[in-house]
Amino acid sequence: MGVMDKMRKSTSVILWVLIFSFGLLWMLADTNFFDVIQRGSQSLGSVNGESIELEEYNNRINYYIEQYSQQTGNSVDSEMRANFEQRAWDEMVTGKLLQQKMEELGIQVTDQEVVNMITGENPDPFIRQQFQREDGTIDRVALKTAIESPENKQLWIAIEDQMRQKRRQQKMNNYLQSSMEVSQYEVEQQYLRNNTRADVAYVRFPYADIPESDISVTDADLKEYYNNNQQQFERRETYRFNYVSFDKTPTRQDTARTLKEMESLRSDFAEAENDSLFLNSYQSTTPFNVRTVEENEIRELFAPVVDLEVGEVSEVINDEGRVYLLKKVSESGSEISFVPFSLDITADPVATIDEQAKEADDFSFFAEEDGFEAEAERRGLELREGLATKGTSFISGIGQSQQIMNYLTNAGEGDISEPVELSGQFVVLKVTDITPAGVQPFEEVKDQIRTTVVNEKRKEQAVSRAGKLLEQHSTLSALAEAAGKEVATAQGIAMNATTLPGAGREPAVIGAIFGLDQGERSEPVKGTSAAFILRVDRLQEADISNMTASQRSQIRQQLRKEKQAAYLNTWIEELKEEADIEDNRSRVLQG
Repeated sequence: MGVMDKMRKSTSVILWVLIFSFGLLWMLADTNFFDVIQRGSQSLGSVNGESIELEEYNNRINYYIEQYSQQTGNSVDSEMRANFEQRAWDEMVTGKLLQQKMEELGIQVTDQEVVNMITGENPDPFIRQQFQREDGTIDRVALKTAIESPENKQLWIAIEDQMRQKRRQQKMNNYLQSSMEVSQYEVEQQYLRNNTRADVAYVRFPYADIPESDISVTDADLKEYYNNNQQQFERRETYRFNYVSFDKTPTRQDTARTLKEMESLRSDFAEAENDSLFLNSYQSTTPFNVRTVEENEIRELFAPVVDLEVGEVSEVINDEGRVYLLKKVSESGSEISFVPFSLDITADPVATIDEQAKEADDFSFFAEEDGFEAEAERRGLELREGLATKGTSFISGIGQSQQIMNYLTNAGEGDISEPVELSGQFVVLKVTDITPAGVQPFEEVKDQIRTTVVNEKRKEQAVSRAGKLLEQHSTLSALAEAAGKEVATAQGIAMNATTLPGAGREPAVIGAIFGLDQGERSEPVKGTSAAFILRVDRLQEADISNMTASQRSQIRQQLRKEKQAAYLNTWIEELKEEADIEDNRSRVLQG
């Protein structure tokens, strides 16, 4: 007997349905779910041979767009859509990998478990949310009626599938968490780190005190460092490109248009009986708020409100891309109450934005025909250079752009893009160089290595000088005097600290402090910015017997969360590295 038949014997269908998928919800009705099913599937790629379908990909993207629009009231621009597309792809790949791992581990969910998630004594939180009475109990009659509605059969099949996946996910999480238990020893060590304190005195020998003239670096030194540290010079695929820009910022005409629009609203604002409704009707960029301010505290921008009569509206105020009207609503003594109404000066969608889009499109077309550089020169456009690295959406010279990264990932040297619309501009780019992933050549990183080697030799010399002084002087004060330094002190340093008062971030030095006994003086310690000689004046070690049950539980939870976050992120990345992932989006979607 199927799960739906079992449920119909005791339960319900909701009027609208959200589907769970690895902790995510999306609304099938709003994403044309059943329409795409009728059209059949189309694969965008695969994970270890298992296909990723176009319809599910589009469903997720549409869900993100719908959520964004509902939360902000704004439409999604092309750059944000590109980010949603990448997010949907990454989540679907991760989902497939988790599903496959669950199959490998034999993690299954029985039909009865699914039934219990919907109609059991303690149903899934989503079901509870939809059918819970005010007293907290479940309306079983409404649930049963909903499930037995024939027209909702397909929706419940989808719910069954997603509930099953959610339960499998829970079992998978439990499996992983069971391998990340925190031991009693780990809890006790963390308690010691949190509660052990030390008072120290130290002398600091900054590396910057060593002049570069005292340091000798040969090509052999550089080559040795390069050969021993090649992992530092590994790079991902990188792209160099030239680009031209077509500005979308508002023009003087756009400013004049907005000023005229605001001027036409002055009398309507003055006559409005409900200012909140007026601001909402005309989509004020400043939310409705009656501001009551002492006259001498009103900011300069809003100073015109002082001279208004109650009920009067100010002249239009223009302030860096936003225009205001101010309506005085009351005045009592030195206090003035007023409502600001504002609109942003935006580029005209036709006269400005469409015109720039057309210019960018024309440029792209003729650049293909006559050459990118020649067309830029002919039009008097500034030729700019950008640099990008595969795997990151930050584009040097432009900023964050998933759209540009998507284009570069699939482009070849010499390719010229169609116009890419960013928040403030259209750009057209030409790929000039693609450098494959690998270790950077020695000559490319030689100067970088020289700086590193010089700094390392500085550190060695500072440590050596501190060591010689330590051999010659028995006390910290005598050593400091001989070096022309001062003895600094710091009290109450915690074992889990990373910053040394008076010296900055010095985790290695903090570690060295708690390797000493009270009264003991250290050998020279190589820190981040200087060499140190330390003396522990007081060591207050924590006593584990003082740890309360509450502290023990809190520490255990903290360590478990840290373990889980570190392990799960690493584990998923390893799954991706080992997987055979095919991404055919550029071919399928462009086709």
